[in-house]
Amino acid sequence: MYGALVTAADSTRSGLRDWLLAAFRPLSGPPSTATILRSALWPAAILSVLHRSIVITTNGNITDDFKPVYRAVSNFRHGLDIYNEHFDYVDPHYLYPPGGTLLMAPFGYLPFAPSRYLFILINTIAILIAWYLLLRLFDYTLSSVAAPALLLAMFCTETVTNTLVFTNINGCVLLAEMLFLRWLLDGKVRHQWWAGLVIGLTLTLKPLLGPLLLLPLLNRQWRALVPAIIVPAVINAAAWPVVPHSKDFVTKTVPYFLGTRDYFNSSIEGNGVYFGLPTWLIVFLRLLFTVLAIGAVWLLYRYYRTRDPRFWFTTSTGVLLLWSWLVLSLSQGYYSMMLFPFLMTVVLPNSLIRNWPAWLGIYGFMTLDRWLLFNWMRWGRALEYLKITYGWSLLLIVTFTVLYFRYSDAKADNRLDGGIDPAWLPAKPERANLEA
Repeated sequence: MYGALVTAADSTRSGLRDWLLAAFRPLSGPPSTATILRSALWPAAILSVLHRSIVITTNGNITDDFKPVYRAVSNFRHGLDIYNEHFDYVDPHYLYPPGGTLLMAPFGYLPFAPSRYLFILINTIAILIAWYLLLRLFDYTLSSVAAPALLLAMFCTETVTNTLVFTNINGCVLLAEMLFLRWLLDGKVRHQWWAGLVIGLTLTLKPLLGPLLLLPLLNRQWRALVPAIIVPAVINAAAWPVVPHSKDFVTKTVPYFLGTRDYFNSSIEGNGVYFGLPTWLIVFLRLLFTVLAIGAVWLLYRYYRTRDPRFWFTTSTGVLLLWSWLVLSLSQGYYSMMLFPFLMTVVLPNSLIRNWPAWLGIYGFMTLDRWLLFNWMRWGRALEYLKITYGWSLLLIVTFTVLYFRYSDAKADNRLDGGIDPAWLPAKPERANLEA
């Protein structure tokens, strides 16, 4: 047995050595473009993952979303009050309901630093799994150029970087979103229950993915709605008697996040209050983007749900999330991670975002660039604080506009029965309902 283990270890070392040396040997032929790109992108992608998950996270940041979570779960462990935040301060606040406290409770049984590092590790792994699922959703493999390109693109964004350095749970929420879409798309009835379960777990913590429940409702996949509603209800019911002063969540925390804060808030209302816009203009803008979202969802539902389910699910996901972040009272820039499935549709021939205005908007909410102009703070402050809101707004406008022009062109050409894709794309026949 010992000899076999030694032989296996020697074989592994030899194979690793040969693999490393092969990178420096003369090429036996001209490399393909894909080979060159993979060679260039994989090192950059891997080092970006390590940099974001180790270097900047251990250095820390002035913003620490994990600190109030750890304080809350530590108080829960010791039977102390949890919902006693001072909401007049601009520091991160603990907003999870009692059910969320129960789910996060295990982190309170470790010292702060190991607990935080474990939380970062879990979210990093969740983002990596979501990256792989996103590749497979669009029919790419790990051997494709898309694998390192997507990984590098994800970990260079503001949303992934700040999720990890601020130590937020959005990485796990992204994984849940990917599982939700994957299980709804595969058409298996039993997977609808699993889809509802994973999104129900996220709703126990935060309502970020709540708007996506419209998708199984529209697609007649009602089974997903049952666990999505029951899971958070049951967990919160179980947590209510064991979490100290649970009623304070209703009397103190709920009024806070239903209101509008004028800091770290990229919603229309949040920025409108901060910059002093008149109430009528704020209301008008919220109604305008609601109308745009309704129009986009209707066109997607009518002309893509049965012909192209993957396109319908991923694009509708983007529309619903963009609408909720713009129109509801509280949204933050690193929520943009949940748009990765929508942004990945750029690889599809009928994508709505193969145009420069869409990517101008995406630049606004994905980039780490700072736009503060210290010599002209009036303009620099607006550019910096509004770039995420501008980006979300522009992307939603582009999505609706492209759909509208496709509909108008198809109607003018009398080909609505074949869908509204551009005429140069082959018409896709309607498929059977996913539930069948």
